[in-house]
Amino acid sequence: MTKSALSRRSVLKSASAAAIAAPMINLGVYSLGAASERVYSAKAIDLVNRSLVIDMLSILAKMGQTAGREEPAKTLDSRKITAEQVEKIRASGINVYHPASGVGGYDAALAFVARHNAYAGEWPDVFRRINTVADMEDAWANKKIGYIIGIQNAQHFQTVDDVNLFYNLGQRVSQLTYNKQTLIGSGSTDRIDGGVSDFGADVIARMNEVGMAVDVSHCGDQTTLDAFSISKAPVLITHSNVRKLAGGHVRCKPDEAIKKMAKSGGVMGITGVRNFVRDKEPTTIEHMLDHFDYVAKLVGIEHLGVGSDMDPDGYDDIPEPDYSELKNHYKSSYKFRDKIDTDGFDHPKKIFDLTEGLIRRGYSDADIELVLGGNFKRVLGEIWKS
Repeated sequence: MTKSALSRRSVLKSASAAAIAAPMINLGVYSLGAASERVYSAKAIDLVNRSLVIDMLSILAKMGQTAGREEPAKTLDSRKITAEQVEKIRASGINVYHPASGVGGYDAALAFVARHNAYAGEWPDVFRRINTVADMEDAWANKKIGYIIGIQNAQHFQTVDDVNLFYNLGQRVSQLTYNKQTLIGSGSTDRIDGGVSDFGADVIARMNEVGMAVDVSHCGDQTTLDAFSISKAPVLITHSNVRKLAGGHVRCKPDEAIKKMAKSGGVMGITGVRNFVRDKEPTTIEHMLDHFDYVAKLVGIEHLGVGSDMDPDGYDDIPEPDYSELKNHYKSSYKFRDKIDTDGFDHPKKIFDLTEGLIRRGYSDADIELVLGGNFKRVLGEIWKS
């Protein structure tokens, strides 16, 4: 495949046209590719195709040796995107990706941002870095894949002025902490959570000032609640789930945090990581949909989105020994089981499966469009300054 690959819209249009000539039309379902065994309703395809779809935690490069870890700068060559990966991204149905990762400090953060800035130069016909909502709309209109530069911690903010530095380099979203204690606050697996520090409060204030989104997906409970109290702008939970539905998992959010997220004007992206969906088997996309239902009923559909927390393929096809090493990297409180991906949400076209599920659950077309990207587009427009 060349860098002038077919656009996602063209792929869908061609796939739909081929399906119309096939007996499958009698069932009202369509194949998204000649080699695909997956079929989707015309309604699901249309909803994805007409929506600006945003996945607020989604890796562009193929996950492998560095997946899910705080990366030193020297490992970031693994972020190179191949032509095969571009093809999957093009066909995924997702228009805007947020490929954030945890990185191990200032130098690694600089390398991470530089690596992501390079994508648009390496693949000018495919990718566009997103700084504003207008950029999203322009990328979509010009059949490009947008990506938002974000980092899953804020260790690289060694001084408050570093917020300005990284903003000027292109960073538009930052988690306050990953899973462990920093100068800013506590992570979700810390034994004790002391909340946001004075320095952390200053960092949040500066993020508000420049227009960088605050994300608390991996933060400990008190740090999460403090962020909602301190921030003058909406606070995001880009990729987490409902703690009550996941057996009390520490990486998921309690109802109190979800309510404060909504009160701040924020949006919560639901993830397909298996142990954040359910603490027992089976764990399928139907159980993932339960999290969408729960948040919608608790705080309203306008605070709900998608944050898959994986690359197009998911985690479970990462080769050994990297796969086992990844699972063993976290504390026991993460409770990774035999599989990491949720059944039915573990392949490049999973956004279509999610859309089919939302249709089954009785969501209106307008509400599905909000979940697929409208809500995150709105809130980012409120946070970003330009």
